[in-house]
Amino acid sequence: MRHSMTGFASAEGATEGLSWAWDIRGVNGKGLDLRLRVPDWIEGLEPALRARAQARLARGSVSVSLKLAPGTATARQSVNDAALSDVLAALTRVEAAARTEGLSLTPASAAEVLGLRGVMEEVQTRHDPEVLRGQLVYEFDALLEAFIAARAEEGAALSEILKGQLDRMATLIDTAEARAEARRPEQAERLKAQLARVMDNTEGLDAARIAQELALIAVKSDVTEEIDRLRAHIAAARGMLAAEGAVGRKLDFLMQEFNREANTLCSKAGSAPLTEVGLELKTLIEQMREQVQNVE
Repeated sequence: MRHSMTGFASAEGATEGLSWAWDIRGVNGKGLDLRLRVPDWIEGLEPALRARAQARLARGSVSVSLKLAPGTATARQSVNDAALSDVLAALTRVEAAARTEGLSLTPASAAEVLGLRGVMEEVQTRHDPEVLRGQLVYEFDALLEAFIAARAEEGAALSEILKGQLDRMATLIDTAEARAEARRPEQAERLKAQLARVMDNTEGLDAARIAQELALIAVKSDVTEEIDRLRAHIAAARGMLAAEGAVGRKLDFLMQEFNREANTLCSKAGSAPLTEVGLELKTLIEQMREQVQNVE
């Protein structure tokens, strides 16, 4: 199955008092370029994630982001016993003084006491980095699977596009062959004229040089080899699309070979109809090359 280098996946998770959000996305690249943004206080997390990604991905520029909330620790409210004792003692003294003065005070409620500064305090609950790392790595494996599935889905669509373009190329090559055959009478007349010019200027030349010039004239007008090589390249490209593993680089190189043969076909065309086919081939090859850039 073909994979694209473009893909995206996200996930969320949580443990007691701590939540997180994953984000992984990829675009095309010459090799595998992993960029991880994860909390550095979780020791060993980044190497573990990098190793897992490298084992499953072959090419692409891939960014992984992990955001924790509210931070490295979570907070809960707790009664500060010392502060509570001080507050209660102070209230007792105030009430005693008020009675001495003949005053009557309204009793303070528990809610009012707890609302006094210092009675309630935040207690930070630290998470064990090792335990948290294990949980995050486990979730990353599922995230990576989702990311690979997204790349496979896009890769399948990309593969169908390339197959259609190869079919179109095969049709153009058949047309080129037919037009090359149709130009044969005109080509024969042109070749005779060229041969005549050569023979008119053979004075002082040896037979080997004359034979070489005649052979060069014939080669410059024959597109049989270019057509054969283009067909061979099509067969190779179809084989790569059906193969397992990363073939993007091979396909990219093959596009260069396609373009080289199309250029030679145009230079040898010698007729407007055949040149037209050659230019269509060059346009199609460029379209394919852009698609191939996304193949892993």
